[in-house]
Amino acid sequence: MSTKTLLIVINRPSLNTEKLANAVINGANHEDINGIKVVFREPLDATSEDVLNCDGILLGTTDNFGYMSGVLKDFFERIYYPCIEHTEGLPYGLYVRAGLDGVGAQSAVERIVTGLRWSAIQPCVTLQGDYDIAFEQQCHELGMLMAAGLETGVF
Repeated sequence: MSTKTLLIVINRPSLNTEKLANAVINGANHEDINGIKVVFREPLDATSEDVLNCDGILLGTTDNFGYMSGVLKDFFERIYYPCIEHTEGLPYGLYVRAGLDGVGAQSAVERIVTGLRWSAIQPCVTLQGDYDIAFEQQCHELGMLMAAGLETGVF
């Protein structure tokens, strides 16, 4: 079995958002999942080469003024054209950490990934309202789902 690469690109501007990113990474690195190389990049450090060399991608963003974080938007601006012809069908997962509803951030990301022709593994996970420790479990499950899906060939 060949190793597959899961790229995780998450904005984490606060202690709570760092906990969410760690939960995704820990879920993707679950001890029962084998054959998956997990690569974490800050949005400003992620490159088109990272995307071109991955088998799936997990994205995380805060909802900033009804839009995705500026650093995630910067990531998309840098990778969009180098990747558009080469990543069709790339499985992706998304979570939005939203103080309010997260709809603006979710729809902004979904418009871009629709243009890239990536395939959602499930609906966006919206972590809405005041911080709740249950958000960490949801992120852990998202990371596990993506890694297990890549491992088994479901995605």
